Amino acid sequence: MKQYYARITGWGKYAPRRVLTNHDLEKMVDTSDEWIVTRTGIRERRIAGPDEPTSVISVRAAQAAMKVAGIKASDIDLIIVATSSPDYLLPPVSSQIQDMLGAKCGAFTLVAGCTGWMYGLVVAQQFIQTGAYKTIVVIGAEEISKAIDWTDRTTCVLFGDGAGAVVVQRSETPTGVLAFELGSDGSGYQHLIVPGCGAVNPPSHEVIDRRENYIRMNGREVFKFATRVLGRSLMRVLAEAGLSPNDIDLFIPHQANHRIVEAAARLMGVPEDRFYMNIERYGNTSAASIPMALCEAIEEGRCKPGDLLAMVGFGAGLTWASAVVHLGGPDESVAVSLADELFILARAKYLARRTVGMVQGLATDAIMAVNERLRIL
Repeated sequence: MKQYYARITGWGKYAPRRVLTNHDLEKMVDTSDEWIVTRTGIRERRIAGPDEPTSVISVRAAQAAMKVAGIKASDIDLIIVATSSPDYLLPPVSSQIQDMLGAKCGAFTLVAGCTGWMYGLVVAQQFIQTGAYKTIVVIGAEEISKAIDWTDRTTCVLFGDGAGAVVVQRSETPTGVLAFELGSDGSGYQHLIVPGCGAVNPPSHEVIDRRENYIRMNGREVFKFATRVLGRSLMRVLAEAGLSPNDIDLFIPHQANHRIVEAAARLMGVPEDRFYMNIERYGNTSAASIPMALCEAIEEGRCKPGDLLAMVGFGAGLTWASAVVHLGGPDESVAVSLADELFILARAKYLARRTVGMVQGLATDAIMAVNERLRIL
């Protein structure tokens, strides 16, 4: 039986036209450019206009990825859309996107907060590895600005809108996701929540009056959660893939807060400049964050087909996800020449270090627990 791999062959992004700077926010709420930059690393973000709903920005990102991959709408077997901000509660925005692209295939929306696109990439891999599908488009798109209370300076300075997409295709050449981890800790669900307009608290005049139709965030708890899981999760997937941080060409984290990335880099002993960051231009674009960062990293020459990438995200749920990914690219010769050697090496390392990797993961958790205990004392 043939072994199939899920190769990333195309990538694309779309950023809405309107730019909202920190200086603009100074005129709206009690904040300052210095305060925002120091605490988050954000200088500006994009805000979608009335003619740029989630469906439209998703289609534009997908079309850009399809152009890189050299595919047509008729080639698509499945569309996965990760978003927490669809055009409507019903129908699913994925069906709108399928129709707008002109594709004749299945489509579904996946909701996992800022981690959604990572979940979608892993799901796409499973469909391809089983032989069910050959070509899948995975989109991460958000318009969090529509759920922001623009009088709340603790949240309105953080988020932006955007979309990113990849085309994943069947390949017999080893490539794609080498190892992954999907995680969820629902005990912290209330730390990042829109408390109104759901089944528990349906839309009403009271919900609007209490402003419960907007995002509420316990920033301290979300920050603690993120700094606890990011570095640990990355180390575990690296161990599973039989790799070390030195084997990774570029780390692409969820763009939420530069201080969270700094903490993960310190834990792993990796220079911060090996983590790609574009948060200063876009803010936190939730499920669009990682695919948009991937596109820009490629555009800037920070990574290229054949490279090994480590991606990690966290978000509402609370959820997290990480993956080690070999970037195949649209040129088959690149994947063939580099991926075979990579997978042979990775497999050898995995067999030799399987036990060591398990111990390493336990040790990392123990060290983090001790550090947290010392901070409490």
